[in-house]
Amino acid sequence: MTIRLPDAQGDVRTYEPRTEPLGLAPGTPFTSRTVFSAAHVVADPRADTNPDAPAAVDWDATLAFRRHLWSHGLGVAEAMDTAQRGVGMDWAGAAELIRRSAAEARGEGGRIACGVGTDQIAAGTLAEVRAAYEEQLALVEETGAQAILMASRALAAAASGPEDYLEVYGHLLRQAAEPVILHWLGPMFDPALAGHWGSSDLDAATDTFLEVVAAHPDKVDGIKVSLLDAGREIGLRRRLPEGVRCYTGDDFHYPELIAGDEQGFSHALLGIFDPLGPLAAEAVRVLDTGDTGGFRRLLNPTVELSRHLFQAPTRFYKTGVVLLAWLAGHQSHFTMVGGLQSARSLPHLARAYELADGLGLFPDPRLAEERMKNLLALYGVVQ
Repeated sequence: MTIRLPDAQGDVRTYEPRTEPLGLAPGTPFTSRTVFSAAHVVADPRADTNPDAPAAVDWDATLAFRRHLWSHGLGVAEAMDTAQRGVGMDWAGAAELIRRSAAEARGEGGRIACGVGTDQIAAGTLAEVRAAYEEQLALVEETGAQAILMASRALAAAASGPEDYLEVYGHLLRQAAEPVILHWLGPMFDPALAGHWGSSDLDAATDTFLEVVAAHPDKVDGIKVSLLDAGREIGLRRRLPEGVRCYTGDDFHYPELIAGDEQGFSHALLGIFDPLGPLAAEAVRVLDTGDTGGFRRLLNPTVELSRHLFQAPTRFYKTGVVLLAWLAGHQSHFTMVGGLQSARSLPHLARAYELADGLGLFPDPRLAEERMKNLLALYGVVQ
């Protein structure tokens, strides 16, 4: 069997899909690394809605995907950027997602951490930003989930300098019931976050970020860094207080960052581990045995796919993630909240299919091929 795939040059070429998946089964819990997958949401394709309306979510399929991740030993990072937070998923929808997923985690015995932001307000004073954070922190803590203090568009707009970040984050950390994860999301993921931590100079912003951590090390479980800059992440993690973890959010360099060096390593909280879940879990179990080379041999080949999904404009990576979830059989359709399935071109989606198929990510390669052919036919590519 073959499939005709369009490429970026406007040509159509023939690709022969693989016939056997990797067939990775759930295994033992991880021992050497803490690993979260930031999970996507499944839209309800039958809802009569539009991009400006509140998100219509297929809750059964959304929660089933989280059970899939937990079954392979991964933690779920909920209501984050991968779940289209602020890009199709508003705070009301995110709050419901947090409640449902946290309840599911309790029943499944799965680890969950949930995003705390300020997206119930578009803008505001520092006091209003702080109050918005407090409202979301209270909800997450009520569910029993760990909190992830996310970067805030409203704070980036309201803050006049580093001192405002120190005040707002200091206030939140002092009242947090349990240690949180601090998330630094770079502007490549969300342009409205440019200048977060009080400066567009990354060295100055790093100093402010670390000052927040150093002032409250007992309230910071770890930091999650999404800057797509491996050197900066390594330098940052080497400056962390003892006991504070670094969770890589670098979807370009994650194998080397998780593997680490003689001075330390990163744990993981990654959007790419949504489509890579079973393979990523297998790689970490190999790493648990001390076999760094085996870990790299499993995970290094996935970087080409990840770099493709996260290519600029990086914020549209969610489209490829949901495509692969559909092709893998985790949902029955390729529809996204906010209509974001249209954010990537057909050649981009075709290449994502080819790379994922080459890695053996699809549990049923024939199903993936059939669905990809249906998508291509919808765009007028005759097989």
